[in-house]
Amino acid sequence: MDNHVVIMAGGIGSRFWPMSTPECPKQFIDVMGCGRSLIQLTADRFDGVCPRENMWVVTSEKYIDIVREQLPEIPESNILAEPCARNTAPCIAFACWKIKKKHPRANIVVTPSDALVINTGEFRRVMEKALRFTDDSSAIVTIGIRPTRPETGYGYIAAANQLQTDKEIYTVDAFKEKPDKETAEKYLAEGNFFWNAGIFVWNVRTITSVMRVYAPG
Repeated sequence: MDNHVVIMAGGIGSRFWPMSTPECPKQFIDVMGCGRSLIQLTADRFDGVCPRENMWVVTSEKYIDIVREQLPEIPESNILAEPCARNTAPCIAFACWKIKKKHPRANIVVTPSDALVINTGEFRRVMEKALRFTDDSSAIVTIGIRPTRPETGYGYIAAANQLQTDKEIYTVDAFKEKPDKETAEKYLAEGNFFWNAGIFVWNVRTITSVMRVYAPG
């Protein structure tokens, strides 16, 4: 498989102020005090899933130098500068069209740059399974986290049916925005709701095709 990882790193981290500032937002900060910033930890946990030369970062023009400094193993041509922020879909389109030009058979993970993952071994296992699934299908896979509390700060994924071929992969019934506490408690009780990790997996043919259909602008 020709695996690639797109790291979305254009946010200004406003909810993490005053530690995070527009000049140096949270993805570039060693939040955990472990000697690695959040974006460095993101790249680290994909080692073994994807080589560094197949990692891509989409960020603001003003953060290009920080990315180069913190992730010197990623080729400069794979650091993509957005002239202005346009949220997730244009960021994904920008990166995937760039990848498709050089790698028309690419299998892609799109991930935020500021997540914290403790069990990196299990994370890699799940990523590799998702990539195998999308490599020869037109599926779009999103990663769900089994909730441990009625969290109101996360979006949720409502799972429908398990696939007969793989009991860890479900079809999606609906995406739900951040709920109030009563609704979050209901989701937890129903048992088929997952926290939305904001991580997507697909092959480049699938994403460019569905973008043309559902978001041609």
